[in-house]
Amino acid sequence: MKFNFTAKQLEMTDSLRAYAEKKVGKIDKFFKYESDAQVTFSRERGRMTAEVTLKNGSRIYRASNTSKDMYASMDACVSAIERQIRKNKTRLAKNLREGALEEPDMPQELWEEEGEFDVVRVKRFDIKPMTVEEAILQMNLLSHQFFVFQNRSEDDAFAVVYRRNNGGYGLIEAEEED
Repeated sequence: MKFNFTAKQLEMTDSLRAYAEKKVGKIDKFFKYESDAQVTFSRERGRMTAEVTLKNGSRIYRASNTSKDMYASMDACVSAIERQIRKNKTRLAKNLREGALEEPDMPQELWEEEGEFDVVRVKRFDIKPMTVEEAILQMNLLSHQFFVFQNRSEDDAFAVVYRRNNGGYGLIEAEEED
């Protein structure tokens, strides 16, 4: 597993780095191919946040946790990613290493499968080229939480603007594959 660490508002110690590598490295047993891990540590108002993003092939797994202890936050992130993998094991089967989920001492509730993805509504609409500002205005006029459009300033590439929980707006753009 390849690691990339980032620390915000705190100094990353060697022991914290080693702990994160050990914990996140355990998740690698699930995958056939090598993964890339982005681990971010941050401190804000005495709260410690650990965020782990794993990229394995075209799949991305992400978890974030905030607590008073960075090590506890890291443990919670790793547990959350493991739960995501176990919960969706059938859908992820082709990306997982054979036998990765065969652990006899695992509690039964972790093996439960999520039900089918039920699409309850389908909407169709024209996607028009516009600027980010125009898309945000249109989203607000429709009172939606997100809006899909073709970004005129990025050669009409598909993009999504969304309203963030903590205020402001976000923009999602497609990334070119290498």
